[in-house]
Amino acid sequence: MQSPLANIPPVAKNLLIINILCFIPSLYYSHGFAGNSDPVAEYFGVYYFNSPSFKPFQLITYMFLHGGWAHIIFNMFALYSFGTVVEYIMGSKRFLAFYFICGLGAIILQMMVQAFEVHAITGHLSIQSPELESSYLIYGEHAQKLYDIYHGNMVGASGAIFGLLIAFGMIYPNAELMIMFIPVPVKAKYIIPVYILIELGLGIGQFGGDNVAHFAHLGGAILGFILVKAWRLQGPKDFQF
Repeated sequence: MQSPLANIPPVAKNLLIINILCFIPSLYYSHGFAGNSDPVAEYFGVYYFNSPSFKPFQLITYMFLHGGWAHIIFNMFALYSFGTVVEYIMGSKRFLAFYFICGLGAIILQMMVQAFEVHAITGHLSIQSPELESSYLIYGEHAQKLYDIYHGNMVGASGAIFGLLIAFGMIYPNAELMIMFIPVPVKAKYIIPVYILIELGLGIGQFGGDNVAHFAHLGGAILGFILVKAWRLQGPKDFQF
């Protein structure tokens, strides 16, 4: 019997395996076996650059952690569906670089947006002594917002995945995709830009209860667009979906 991973190119395959393995500790902690916290996510998820919890290696490790079943299933399904095709076009070495550059672009844009928010509250890009609770209380009604920026972290491969979505849509613009709740197939060149615009709207709107880093998704998409243009990537003319 052939392995379900047999036809997946090496980088996409290993990324799938690593992400799934890194999700196992989250399952352990999410079932309350060690209290209500997830020390793996708290240590390896990425924080705002001036946060007392920030460490440089988190810029890479955050991409391999996920915040729940829906999060990892969506990202791994997209990695399997689009990453496999994109890796065949790019080649494994370039695909690996593409994946990580998009992931880094995601967190860079997210931190830029956070820096803008911090500056809007404090007049500076950072605060002094962020480890002290009193450093936030002086900002009154904005204290909680500032505290959340400094002490909330980000996890997930979504930034890199959005880079893959953009790459797929640019390389195969006429590929027809089946989208949930839409009864007919839609070409990639139509649905992916709409998805990006939705992310932009959600990011600007900052709706209550929405803890998704929408600007990180956009950061990955922007880097993906730039790289596909810079590398002049095109799909084979005789390729049919």
